[in-house]
Formats: sequence, structure tokens, C-alpha cells
Amino acid sequence: MRRFRRFAAIIILTGSSAFAQGRIDCSSLDSQILKRPVHYCVQLPSSFDTKDPAKPPARYPVLYYLHGLGDNEQTLFKTGGWTLIEDLRQQHKIGEFLIVAPEGRASFYINSADGKDRYNDFFLREFLPYIEKKYRVAPGRANRAIGGTSMGGYGALRFAFAHPELFSSVSAQSGALILESPRNISAAARSGSPVVRALSQVFGNPIDVAHWQGNNPFLLAKKNRAALQKLAIYFNCGQNDDYGFEMGAAALDKQLTAEGLKHEYHPYPGDHSLNYFLTHLGETMEFHSQAFARPQSEVPPSAAPRPSPTIPKNASAASKF
Repeated sequence: MRRFRRFAAIIILTGSSAFAQGRIDCSSLDSQILKRPVHYCVQLPSSFDTKDPAKPPARYPVLYYLHGLGDNEQTLFKTGGWTLIEDLRQQHKIGEFLIVAPEGRASFYINSADGKDRYNDFFLREFLPYIEKKYRVAPGRANRAIGGTSMGGYGALRFAFAHPELFSSVSAQSGALILESPRNISAAARSGSPVVRALSQVFGNPIDVAHWQGNNPFLLAKKNRAALQKLAIYFNCGQNDDYGFEMGAAALDKQLTAEGLKHEYHPYPGDHSLNYFLTHLGETMEFHSQAFARPQSEVPPSAAPRPSPTIPKNASAASKF
């Protein structure tokens, strides 16, 4: 609870301005599946609390945003993302939609190989229904999107490729798309690398090959190729990524192109840092906003570069995988 009080104080201090701004609502859901409370934060546009007796309360599209390894549900909003998104709304570059950031710990947003941590089941069976009832979310796939950074980028692509019937658009920044074989990852786990250790806690030690393949975004995209024709897809990656994820991003671009799936892929200069993520956060928000506004009968938009917004001054800290 202490971290929510500190976060609320930050929002109050940064939210004072001449124009109406949205707010951040942080709380937790007691999960029956995970047997623990799961914290989350929701960014609500300023109109969410506006009341008009002559009209029914408005319902909004929702973007689920998944954080990276070592981060939490507050990271997007505490590191400059909140101000950047509010600025985009004030400039009418994005529409009004909710942004929901759940606590994912080091789960990779999937069920663990040993079955002890069923995050996928929690997210689909408990979290989505809970959020979409509590916060006046507009119904249907057309009003639901998912995105994330790093580990969260992997999670977003996996959810969308596995369940294209649930999401109309997906984005990933520096997604943890790993091309190494399960055998090589298992061998690397003996080196004590914290990244590989995190993978082994979720996928098994040694890596459970069937579990790895069952959650592989590349294989899921191939399996559900026909359904992905109606999914708007965006991803980017720095070409000097600290973990080599640019190779996975390039491989995904090549595969989607070969399979005739329209998508946006942007290989940008940069590393695996908060500075990189915030540089391109604005265009991911614009991508989702345009997808929400697009009639669902239309084909997903083709790649088109967008100018990057100004980075907040507090964007110098390094980000984790």
C-alpha cells in the first residue's frame, strides 16, 4: 500500500496544469487462480469522470500494457509515460482509451511449465473480465488491444497470436523474441546468467521443449495465420539491443512478410533502455489509437514511419529485460 501512496503523490504533483488531465487508478485483484493479490494501474482519460445526465456513461476501448522483467505495474506511468500520453491526447494525436498495466512479476505472462504459476489463466479468466466490468470498457474484440516492452512485448505478441479472436491490435517494443534453441538455453542456464535463470524458472530447467514451443510467438503466428489477417501488428527494436532481440524482431518481420501478414516493423537506432522505449512509445500509442478508430472490415494498416515525440527529461535510467 505504501508504494501506491507514493505513486498518488507523484501524480498529484505532475498533474497540475491549465487543462484537464486524466488520472491513474492503482489497486489490486485477489486472484483465486494465482492465490495472491495482483496489483495493477489504469490510466483513465479526463472524460472518464465527466457526468452528463442527458447521456449514458461513455464506454472506452482498452489497451493492456505489459511491463518488462524487473519492472512493475507502475513503471509505464512513473518513468515519463503518463506525461507523454497525456500530451498526445492534448495534441489530439490519440483518442481516448484506457491503458491497463497489470503486475506480471517474472512470469513472461504465461503458465509456468511446472503449473505452479498460471498467469495466462489468471489474465484471461480473471483479469480481463474484472477490468472490463469495473471500468466501463466498450465490449468486443474491436475495443481490446495489447502491447508491452521487452518481456511484456513477448507476452503481448504471444497473447495476440494465440488469441487473435480477443484482440484487434498488438504492439511490442524490443520484445523478448529469442531464437536460441531450448537446448542451448538450458546449457546457458548453468552459467548463472540472470536472464537465462528467469527463463528457466518459467519454462523449466532444463527447458521443457513442448512448453517452449507451445508458447512460441513464431509458431503461434504460423498456426493462426488466417485469423491474424484481421490483427493490426506493430513492433520495433533497437539495432544495438543489449540482449540481441533485434535478431528476433527481424526474424518475425521476415516470417510475417513471407506469410503475407501485413504489419509494421521499425528497426531503429538504439539499445535496450528506458530512453529507447520512451522515444518510440508515442508512435505505439498512435498505432493503437488508429486501430481503435479503424472500421473492423478494413485491412490492418501497412508500415508507415511516424515522427517520435519529445522524450521526458527523466528518461535516462536503464531498463531491464
